[in-house]
Amino acid sequence: MIPKNSICLWFDKDAEEAAKFYTATFPDSKVGTVFHAPSDFPGGKKGDVLTVEFTVCGLPCIGLNGGPTFKHSEAFSFQIVTDDQEETDRFWNAIVGNDGQENVCGWCRDRWGISWQITPRTLSEALVAGGAEAKRAFEAMLTMKKIDVAAIDAARLG
Repeated sequence: MIPKNSICLWFDKDAEEAAKFYTATFPDSKVGTVFHAPSDFPGGKKGDVLTVEFTVCGLPCIGLNGGPTFKHSEAFSFQIVTDDQEETDRFWNAIVGNDGQENVCGWCRDRWGISWQITPRTLSEALVAGGAEAKRAFEAMLTMKKIDVAAIDAARLG
């Protein structure tokens, strides 16, 4: 069944590879239908992968092999909430360790240019709590690349 709404991500030519990586990395994720070109077209040949349906943590996506015209930016990102340091490390290391790039405050970029926020639940809870607790957690986060759960928890307590 085709979902009523999904996120469409533009790739140069490796949407299927990206989809397979995402679905191997994140839970509740899977590759769905892979659509191949029924004939030659500008920039491609009959049989080339055009689109790939996949889900990331239950969120429906389509990977479109549209060529090199458009590039990804931080204007779009996936935010993945983690429950502990082990999960934070696993997702962060999978992205960064696969030719990705670290950024600040829990952000990283995968090898295809897609931005990810790997956000421990404790950080979000601190920010929602507001007041001095939020300020301390926020200021601690500003010093980090990958989020250190123990340091955020310590900051929450003051």
